[in-house]
Amino acid sequence: MSLSPEILFRPGPPRPSRARRPEGFGVAAGLERTVVPGAGAALVEIRSGDRIEITNDEGGQRGELLAAHPDGRLDPGLLGLAADTPADGLRALLASGEPSLARLRAGLARRGIDLGGARAVGLFGAASPAGERVEAVAAGPGLLILAAPGGAMDAERQDTATPLTLRITRAAPRAAGRFALPDPLADRILDLRVRSATAEAYVVRAGEFIQILDVDGRQCTDFQCFDARKLDRGLIHPLDVTATRTILGHAYPMPGLHAKYFDQDMAPLVEVIQDTCGRHDAFAMACAAKYYDDIGYPGHANCSDNFNAALAPYGVDPRPGWMAANFFFNTGIDAHGVMYTDEPWSRPGDYVLLRALTDVVCVSSACPDDTTPANGWTLTDIHVRSYAVTETFQRATAWRPTPEAEPFMTRESAFHADFAELTRDFVEYRGFWLPNSFPGTDPVESYWACREGVVAMDLSALRKFEVTGPDSEALLNWVLTRDVEKLGVGQVVYSAMCHPHGGMIDDGTLFRLGPSNFRWIGGSDEGGVWMREQAAALGLNVMIRSSTDQLHNLAVQGPKSRALMSEIVWTPPHQPAVAELGWFRFTVGRIGGPRGVPVVVSRTGYTGELGYEIFCHPRHGREVFAAVRTAGEPLGLRPMGLAGLDLVRIEAGLVFAGYDFSDQTDPFEAGVGFTVPLKSKAADFVGRAALQRRKDHPARRFVGLEIEGREPVGHGDCLRVGRAQVGEICSAMRSPRTGRMIALARVDIAHAEPGTALEVGRLDGHIKRIAAEVTPFPHYDPKKERPRS
Repeated sequence: MSLSPEILFRPGPPRPSRARRPEGFGVAAGLERTVVPGAGAALVEIRSGDRIEITNDEGGQRGELLAAHPDGRLDPGLLGLAADTPADGLRALLASGEPSLARLRAGLARRGIDLGGARAVGLFGAASPAGERVEAVAAGPGLLILAAPGGAMDAERQDTATPLTLRITRAAPRAAGRFALPDPLADRILDLRVRSATAEAYVVRAGEFIQILDVDGRQCTDFQCFDARKLDRGLIHPLDVTATRTILGHAYPMPGLHAKYFDQDMAPLVEVIQDTCGRHDAFAMACAAKYYDDIGYPGHANCSDNFNAALAPYGVDPRPGWMAANFFFNTGIDAHGVMYTDEPWSRPGDYVLLRALTDVVCVSSACPDDTTPANGWTLTDIHVRSYAVTETFQRATAWRPTPEAEPFMTRESAFHADFAELTRDFVEYRGFWLPNSFPGTDPVESYWACREGVVAMDLSALRKFEVTGPDSEALLNWVLTRDVEKLGVGQVVYSAMCHPHGGMIDDGTLFRLGPSNFRWIGGSDEGGVWMREQAAALGLNVMIRSSTDQLHNLAVQGPKSRALMSEIVWTPPHQPAVAELGWFRFTVGRIGGPRGVPVVVSRTGYTGELGYEIFCHPRHGREVFAAVRTAGEPLGLRPMGLAGLDLVRIEAGLVFAGYDFSDQTDPFEAGVGFTVPLKSKAADFVGRAALQRRKDHPARRFVGLEIEGREPVGHGDCLRVGRAQVGEICSAMRSPRTGRMIALARVDIAHAEPGTALEVGRLDGHIKRIAAEVTPFPHYDPKKERPRS
């Protein structure tokens, strides 16, 4: 018997594939976007007929706009607007010596643009709402200068500087290879175009810098190099991906790049200095003829053959396939160990900056793969520049706060220079370089200093948002789980922020500076975006402006922190002194007397001990650190990095985003259910109904664990009863206080009672088991008596 399947007729032509993409990936449609940071400025090329749109992203930010002809003559008529204000804000920014504006100053000088006496088109004002826009059309070709002026924020006035976004819709979208490359980072030694589907070889001397740029965006490039001295001796020892992974302990790189690349002799060849894309993964080899032959494209151009042709003049024998570092190549490894690929993340002008660690012969390709999404289905060019050994470039990599946001480069906090005198071990954390450990104070030593003495640590990467306006309290009461109406001026409260389904967006602290003035301090930029979205949806009269770059914070923690802080912080009579400051309260004062550096000091922390946080403008970081160090020396002050902080916070049961909670966990499942006052909070808030349901019918519980023996366990390790997985470890450590391995874990409610025996599954989760027992949570000072002391 045969079956005839029913055929469903689909009338009409096929529909195009249109996946939703963030705006930053819309360049192919002729849209170009530039985000000008608060207290920053940008220079952009314009052409006749281009439509220009400037958006006040967060509200309350003034802007200055200038236009110039290609010969450098300023002329607001190019935009059809009147220059109605002096360009004082832009001139002040350029005169400030801010390093981030060095390239703008050089670009203006290179084009002969003189800002002396210049007038600008004034944009927006202090009352401008978030999202307000100004539009113009370019009457001719030239240059546009957009500034978001601002000075040092007064922590009480909350006058932060925030971003402006410039969008240009090109009248004639740029053709492939015609995107304007960003200005050189310095004077160039080499300026080389690698045409589409080709490769070029070049020589770079030891200490010189190599900049590899994606011209049009979404174009991969394979990079290979050789020690030039070894080549002279007939030794062909290229950059070796396997050796590099082995030395650096990575099977495959996570999004981002290895710090250094080595040859098969394990000798370092190049190191990564800057990466504006933030997403590169190793394919293990450059594409080769066999790859295309085996998928049905015999004779297809490939990077390995292109390498062979480019390297022949240097005496390099050809190979059927070359290992390579794969820049702008977006691959990954799935849960089954299978490699996959998708479109690159790189935008026009994105680059990788390397430094040669010896004289190297290099080769770079513009990958010819048009059979997969590896190059966004459009083959374009790569560009290579090199710079002298005498140039100086800060180490940085791209951080993308949200999928829709422009990535920004890793920053140094106000306290970086001081901590850099004590350690070279810094890690990138959410766009900041933060100290991880110290050679003179290892993590365990800093743990004991925090528990028994006093430590200082850099927490500047915390995200700060100034929430102001007549509806600020109403908004915060809606987006936070805590009852904000009960929060008094000068008080701080710890709260969760949730999605409507109850999953957590973030946790953080809320400061009340006045009846309608608040400061939210959380771990991610998502909190600010969510608050802004909710305010717009409800039509509330409130501004949410980021101040992360205006307020950096140094944490001073430990039993001796009160003695240290009391010595250095002066407060006026209407503000509490440090000795009078209650737990979860803050004061406004100065370091060193009534004319000293202005600071905000809160009695908060992330260690489970008595402690304080000092918030200051970045320009005052050196003075604040010096005062803390001087007052702390007689008390045995020690530095603490992220490695030491992890020990104290896990033991004290303090949760960390990405480890202990995510948008898939609610506050009850993250051990912070006390932030959800479902019975006592009269006002509704986002996720309330879902949280009530989750509380009434819990599936998992956040618990403590004690693990038998000293074998390490870690985040993500499964917890089992028999063959069944009943939970997973969120954070784990070996407690210096007890000598026991302990963990924070989330387990099925049926196995969450203290005393329940579980097993940690290692290897494949079954082959190796480590006995564990559920314990009361947290492991240290459960009543919080020490921070209250």
